[in-house]
Amino acid sequence: MVLVSPALLLLLSWVSLQAVAEICRGTHCYGAETGDPRPCTGAHCPGSRSSRPPRQFNPATQQGRSAHLVGGQHHAYQTHPRAASDAYPAVKPLRGRHGDSSSGTRMRAPEVSPAGCTDPDCAALVKQFQPTNDTRECRGIECRLPVRIRPKARVKSCVGEGCLVGSEESVSSSSSSASQLPPLHLSDRAAQFLGDFPELGYPSPELGSAPLGVQLTCDIKPGENEVPSEDALILHLQLAKGQEKLVEAMRAQQVVIRDLQQKLADQQEALLSQQREILEQQQRMYEQMDVVKAQYGVLSDTIKQVSFQGLQGELQSYFESHLAGLQSQARSHLQKSYAVHKMDMDAKVMDVVGEAHFPQPLLGCPSPCGQEEFCDFQRDPPQCEKCTMCPPGFFLISQCSPTADRMCQDRDECLELPNICGERVKCLNTPGGFRCLGVSEREAATGLCGHDYFYNQELQECQACSDCDGEPVAVSCTAISDAVCGQPSESRLSQTWVANVAVPSASPSGTHIFPGLQLNIRGKESSDLLSNERGQVRFLQHGLVWLDHNFAIKHSCRNFLQVGMRLNGSQEEEGQDLSGVRIEQPDGKYFQGVSVSSGVEVEPNHTFTLLLRSPNQHCNQSKDIHVYDVNTPSFSLLWLSHDTGAVAMTAQMSLLAHYQTSYRPTFRMTSVSDPYMIILTHDNRGVRFTESGVVKFVFQHALYSMGHTCVREGFSLIAYTNQNGTNQEAMQAFKTGVHYRDTSITLSGAVSVNSQDTLSFEIQSPSQCNIRYFGDNTGISMLSLIWIPSAVSSALSATVSRTGLPSGAVRNKPLLFQQISPDTPQVHLARTGEPNSRKNFIFHERGMANIALNLKLIHSCNIVKLTLQQVGGQGGQAGPVAQQVSGFMPEGSQWASIGLRASLSVQNGTAVYVTLDCIRGRVNQITQEGGTNISILWVAV
Repeated sequence: MVLVSPALLLLLSWVSLQAVAEICRGTHCYGAETGDPRPCTGAHCPGSRSSRPPRQFNPATQQGRSAHLVGGQHHAYQTHPRAASDAYPAVKPLRGRHGDSSSGTRMRAPEVSPAGCTDPDCAALVKQFQPTNDTRECRGIECRLPVRIRPKARVKSCVGEGCLVGSEESVSSSSSSASQLPPLHLSDRAAQFLGDFPELGYPSPELGSAPLGVQLTCDIKPGENEVPSEDALILHLQLAKGQEKLVEAMRAQQVVIRDLQQKLADQQEALLSQQREILEQQQRMYEQMDVVKAQYGVLSDTIKQVSFQGLQGELQSYFESHLAGLQSQARSHLQKSYAVHKMDMDAKVMDVVGEAHFPQPLLGCPSPCGQEEFCDFQRDPPQCEKCTMCPPGFFLISQCSPTADRMCQDRDECLELPNICGERVKCLNTPGGFRCLGVSEREAATGLCGHDYFYNQELQECQACSDCDGEPVAVSCTAISDAVCGQPSESRLSQTWVANVAVPSASPSGTHIFPGLQLNIRGKESSDLLSNERGQVRFLQHGLVWLDHNFAIKHSCRNFLQVGMRLNGSQEEEGQDLSGVRIEQPDGKYFQGVSVSSGVEVEPNHTFTLLLRSPNQHCNQSKDIHVYDVNTPSFSLLWLSHDTGAVAMTAQMSLLAHYQTSYRPTFRMTSVSDPYMIILTHDNRGVRFTESGVVKFVFQHALYSMGHTCVREGFSLIAYTNQNGTNQEAMQAFKTGVHYRDTSITLSGAVSVNSQDTLSFEIQSPSQCNIRYFGDNTGISMLSLIWIPSAVSSALSATVSRTGLPSGAVRNKPLLFQQISPDTPQVHLARTGEPNSRKNFIFHERGMANIALNLKLIHSCNIVKLTLQQVGGQGGQAGPVAQQVSGFMPEGSQWASIGLRASLSVQNGTAVYVTLDCIRGRVNQITQEGGTNISILWVAV
């Protein structure tokens, strides 16, 4: 910006005074140069100069020429035109007619009449200075502007008597104060001009214009009586706001670039993982192809030795097609792997297969397989399996190897012995044997099947006799029966097995027990009956089993817990829930003892597990569960052979949607091993038996109760036997009631039945106690029983004695009983006069026994222990067999209950008795009616 010198300002002031138009006032003229009035003709004085003379007409008066050419936006300068005018008040009279005519920046003067101007001619003279549409009145860029935006002419200075004093002082003092004017910034004058004419510039940024602009300003060259030179252009680029937007745009682009880089890295990682999977699949495919090729080679060599050409061709075509399919799959995997073999990461090419940090693990079993085992690659992951033994009627093709199972081939007896069935009888080959069409059983009994073969009556064909493979032969193979392997003395009718049960330790990753936590069964590792591996039991023989589990727990889980039993048939079949008991929510105040039982028919390779479930995920194993660890085995098993003739049956309860008090359940039979021996009654409320025998049963039902009377009086479950239309109570169990909570009630025992007797149940509850009975598929509402013929079994039942029961501070005191069933030859209660009368139950024959005890009492003990003790036949020391634990009585209840169940092996002279122990409290009363009983089942060995 160039500042104007004081001399130049004086010159400009003088030019302005000379350029004042001559004003016509009345009939006389008052010139701007002289004070003599002259006659007025028309609007202008005669002989006056034109308001717009040419530029070359008077060069001396053009020394104050100042041209302002402004481009860009008005906001480029922060100085407002009004502010500029206030800052420099002496600049306004500097504009002359010559300076304005050349620059085109004439400002509009206020349309007011000078002081003292009253007649119309004077007012018309003032309006003369307004710009008109005549192009002769404009010069330069002013002529290019539209008429509406042309600047108006400034009012001439008023001279004469009518002028205001302030105006005269302003005019007279303009020349004297020119030397005192402040420096004039021409850029501010240009900004003031642009403010007066906004149409000349670009629209403001608020209207969407660009923030950049160019401002051109002309400078005045020093010198006198010289023609001004060309104006200098000063370029002001305002880039502040544009730079900010550019920086913001570049930052946004950087964020987008970073996101794209992250996505590219993720995609590269995914490609790497896919390549690794493809390489692993290739390795598996190569190994499978090698195994199939080896098997195919062995099989082709064997087939070549057989003269049956049709079979050979079919097998060859099958294996060739199988190999072709494997090869095509391998090619497809190879093509896929090589298609995505290489990738571009950060402008670098990386070969994934060749990288050393991507190892290629070899497929195989996690641990080396033992003898008579091979690694089965068909499983995921691979695991060791036992080698297959060739069944009778098959011959060996290839031995068992670490990577392949033993291969066996069926022997074609019809091809090897063409006349085995005779010349007129057609022979048909079957797996493991052959069939002579049209041969009767009587003809086969004469030895038609030949050596090492017997006639199978069920299949009506000849089968190869079993090879005991080094084991002793109990029964030799005959013409109509297969051989039996094993010692003759090892055939048993019953057997027992006991084990401890422990809750696995809680792991930080999985402490919740929803939907189920497997309990570890810790017993004998293996036997001829079963094997115990990884906390579960695997059966090795056919038969029927009765299972009992005593469990004591204190928990703070929301809602309830459920302990149950589960049987899995095989890996492919879905498991079956055998039984389940609910443990209600006591807010972790006391221990609760429950017993769960079941009877089921098992086959070899069936697995049995114990589960602890929670209906929701709000149960933490490490914080909410505290299991009482008893010193005795808590799990027992009684196995019965099919030779005993026992029958197993399982039934579920029908769902009851309404609330009731007393309830007689209806059954829906789910499984039975002999439907002739056990059937349901016409109303499905009882079970009918065709022959006499002993029934071992367990009844379990889930319920939800509402009402305070439920807590005070509790529930009772009664079992009835109906003989000749008369119901007779067999035994009863008591359960403490709950209010607005889930629970379950259970009863187990053994009872003798005659032919056509029925067994039914009833649940009784107090009045004003609403109960809803329901069930699910977890075995919680079910009836399970095993019927055993009377020839190999017997049952005895008893209740507690009316006198001599322990009370007060009880410490390991025995319970006295009173027998209520007839005596049996195998077991009886010691009578009066005998040692330990009314205390010991004495066995007189070797066998297996199952004992179920229910006790109803009133106590204030912190812990109540019920223990089953055993005494040897030859006066041995007593030892605990089973134990159950319970805790405080619930608040508001009158009675409490505790019970235990166990199976054990007995000899001639073995005696058992029950002891009661109260810790930190006393026993007040034990009832001998309604809820207290003991039942003993004996089975021959």
